[in-house]
Amino acid sequence: MEILRVENLVKTYGEGENKVNAVDDISLSVEKGEFVAIVGASGSGKSTLLHLIGGVDRPTSGKIFIDGNDITKMNSDTLAIFRRRQIGIVYQFYNLIPILTVEENITLPCDLDKSPVDKNQLNDILDTFGLRARRKHLPNELSGGQQQRTSIARALISNPALVLADEPTGNLDTKASEDIMNLLKISNRTYNQTIIMITHDLELAKQADRIITISDGKVVEED
Repeated sequence: MEILRVENLVKTYGEGENKVNAVDDISLSVEKGEFVAIVGASGSGKSTLLHLIGGVDRPTSGKIFIDGNDITKMNSDTLAIFRRRQIGIVYQFYNLIPILTVEENITLPCDLDKSPVDKNQLNDILDTFGLRARRKHLPNELSGGQQQRTSIARALISNPALVLADEPTGNLDTKASEDIMNLLKISNRTYNQTIIMITHDLELAKQADRIITISDGKVVEED
């Protein structure tokens, strides 16, 4: 089943001689439960594409359908609610709230949405990610790998349609990077979570089901 469809997506910055198409007429689709890696050199447009899919930025033209919903037609308030419920985002630098515990950071999307937390699911995620003993700790009491685990757990708690990972291992050492990749694969296989990951590391990308290569704002290869 198709969970994501992008049609003729364009994102333009600047005007005249300074005009740059960061995303240049990209069309693609992702099936539910797929693990897709998007790779490309710095400035290729891969992060811009991820931000458009995640509703963080608006396209100049084109359409983005997530679970049948065209997010390009949503107003800001509707899109904010949709993002909170249907899109989980994992950032390179974790983006945890420093005054909240691990558990409170994980359940933040539920709290913002005023929806109940499934305690069984929460405990299962804490166990899967090795965070049960750290559930009452603050982010500054965690290692970088533990902070990123918390970030991924937060992205999963609301059972979103998509999890978008923006260079999730870019700030970690080799061992922690391997751990995070294993957890992303567990999220994909155990929770049937659809994952789209941006990375510059081809070896990490090879662990995904499919690799999409971006260059100069265009898809140049799918493997």
